[in-house]
This record gives sequence, structure tokens and C-alpha cells, in this order.
Amino acid sequence: MPVKILTFCGSLRAASSNLALLQAVERLAPAGICVSRYTGITGLPHFTPDQDEDALLPQPARDLRTQVAAADGLLFAVPEYMHGLPGSFKNTLDWMVGCQRFPGKPVALAHVTARHAFAPAQLEEILRTMAARIVPDAGIHLGLSSNRLDADMICADASHAAVIRTALENFQRSVQSKEFE
Repeated sequence: MPVKILTFCGSLRAASSNLALLQAVERLAPAGICVSRYTGITGLPHFTPDQDEDALLPQPARDLRTQVAAADGLLFAVPEYMHGLPGSFKNTLDWMVGCQRFPGKPVALAHVTARHAFAPAQLEEILRTMAARIVPDAGIHLGLSSNRLDADMICADASHAAVIRTALENFQRSVQSKEFE
């Protein structure tokens, strides 16, 4: 049975380097790994605890939680804005908190550039608070000095492709080993 990885792009930009990275991940996924992307960030309402119960949960938040619950692991590619996480992405995380299948969920982080000094640590802290299981060996860190690239450029670069494939294989092994149950 294939390992299902649900990816999240924390940027809403059409030409996002984080989106390009996730598109490359989809193309380079080895056999036995099914990668799909969550695309509903812009449709999520602002989080409020007043709606965070089954009877009041907005449909977009219900859809998010259903997709998170069905995934074997989550992969986040998030930019840094003003030394922090983008607000729309943080809102997505807030809606995930009430997902009963999120605690213990294996997660990996992806970064295109090495210039982000604050957001990666903030994201890790939030995910630990949410009881996620961060899989360091499944992280994708390209460490580029520029973020002007697309999925074709990433896939065509043998070293980038190798980093992505290795990270996905590590994620697959971690999920299949059941070390997170």
C-alpha cells in the first residue's frame, strides 16, 4: 500500500518557489509514495474557537481535517514573511489543531533558501506544540541563495532531485516502520 503524503505550500504566490519545490516533489516521488497537495488554504475562514466543534465546523475546515486524517504524513514548504510564518498558513495550522488524527502525525519540513532565519524554528515549535512527530531525515533543504526557480529547474538539477528522492524515501521508511504509533 503506498505511503500517502499530503503537502502544504505556505505561500499564496503564483510563482512561489515553495510551490515549485512541492511540484518537483510530486514529479520525483519514488514508487510506493503518493504525493498530493492541499489547495484549500485560501478558502479557509479565519480560525475562531467558537466554530471548532463538529456541529459548527465550516466545510473548508472539515475538508482540511479529512485530508490530514487520511494522510500518512505531511510535508510543509513555507516561506518566511517579516521574520515569521505567513498568516494564511498559520490559520491553516490553527484549523488542524482540532483534527483528532493529527497528534503523532509524521511531518517533514521543506525549505528552498537558506535565508530564512526565523520561520523554520517557529514552525517546528508550533508543530511540536500540536504533538506532530517531526521526521528530520525527511526534511528537504535545498539551501539556494535565490528563490527564482520552477519545478522544471529543480527536477533537472541532479543534486536537487537526489535530495528530494532521498528525503521522500526516508519519510516512507519512517512511516512504514510504524515508529510513530
